[in-house]
Amino acid sequence: MGLPSDKDKAPSRKPTAKVSPTPGHARVRVGDDDDESKDKARSGAKFLALVVVAYIVYLVLSGQMGTFIDALNQVDRGWVIAACFCFLGYFLFGVGAYVVAVWLDPDSPVGIRDLMSVESSGVFFGNLTPMMMGSVPAQIVRLTRAGLDVGEAMATQFTRFIMFQCGEVLFAALMLAFKFEFFLSTYGNIVFLNLAVFGLHVLQLAALFVICLCPNLVMKVGNWGIKWISKRGWFKHADYAKWYDVVNNQVAEFSDAFRRAARHVPSMLVTLVVTMCQLACLYMIPWFVLNAFGHTEDFLECLAAGSMVQMIATAVPLPGGTGGAEGGFALFYGGMFGAEATAGFLVWRIITFFAPTIIAAPLLGLRSTHSESIYQRWNNLMHGSRRRAASLDMKRMGRSASRTASKAATTAGRMGRSAGKAASKAASVAQRAAGAGKDAYDKSRRK
Repeated sequence: MGLPSDKDKAPSRKPTAKVSPTPGHARVRVGDDDDESKDKARSGAKFLALVVVAYIVYLVLSGQMGTFIDALNQVDRGWVIAACFCFLGYFLFGVGAYVVAVWLDPDSPVGIRDLMSVESSGVFFGNLTPMMMGSVPAQIVRLTRAGLDVGEAMATQFTRFIMFQCGEVLFAALMLAFKFEFFLSTYGNIVFLNLAVFGLHVLQLAALFVICLCPNLVMKVGNWGIKWISKRGWFKHADYAKWYDVVNNQVAEFSDAFRRAARHVPSMLVTLVVTMCQLACLYMIPWFVLNAFGHTEDFLECLAAGSMVQMIATAVPLPGGTGGAEGGFALFYGGMFGAEATAGFLVWRIITFFAPTIIAAPLLGLRSTHSESIYQRWNNLMHGSRRRAASLDMKRMGRSASRTASKAATTAGRMGRSAGKAASKAASVAQRAAGAGKDAYDKSRRK
């Protein structure tokens, strides 16, 4: 890619500068996106602090505080720790999805710690902004600070974003297909809510693909809509400029980035599989929480319910899916937890939301210090393993040859001793025969 290997001196790591590509290309304001994400994150943090206070007030006013504390005292901490490890798996699979994309470029300056920072920024800014809107720009900023130029960072991030959306829809489709009777028999007509939410996500994914594959059509329709709204005076000047930039610049950016990344179809499929594993780690956490409270439920049913809760939460335009997460959990897991539903929800919410948001904050500054790409380090590791394996094989062959030579020498020695004994016996026999012949000759002469 022609990027400098000295990452500490690379000017491309300064994302506050505005990048102005050649005419006809979209302009990307990396620094502006970072500042906007931070502003949204601050607002989201304040909002969620109020939500925590509202939880406590609700428990006190509803008289459930005593029940809540008793339920927490009876929790099996082993199952809670296992649930925490599930979220750790969710995080590591997220990093792995980025590794797949970065590994394809032998000269990419992005390292593992850089990608841990990228995934952490997605968790942090995504949890603190409505519908996780702050995660994508924040992660693009982190990738540019790791040494990628803006175009490469966008291609990597948009591909990851689309594969994550595909994973959510595919996972939910599989759960609905295999567990439709469970949803229908357990929740009745609510199953149609599942289908409606699923259909909404399918439409969102379809819209993403239309933007990626038909950008000119999207820009024509978008410009027509902007002009139609503007003529009626429904747009302020700032709003008009914002939407004009979205339609005429960001649509082109999104499409170009996706088309560049889509050339590597096998890597996209691998990314999709890794994403499915990542989502499975997230969706199985309620099953561990249920066991922590002493409830035994079907694992696959909990997995299916988890996918529905996630889809409902991400459809709510509030930080952290507030309202959707509570409603979805009460709807799909309330009957499983019974009287401990509130305590179960808060334990689940702490493991999947509050604790990860707090822990992700110090990880935002992680940065790789080496200059080798992940591809090069992997090859060095493999070559080193092959060299060590070849050395071990040579040593084994040497020891085997030494043992063979030793056995051959021992056998030859034994054969030599046997031959010596045989020769000695033959000589003794010949000597006795010669003596007998001499005696016979002497006797014949005397006669």
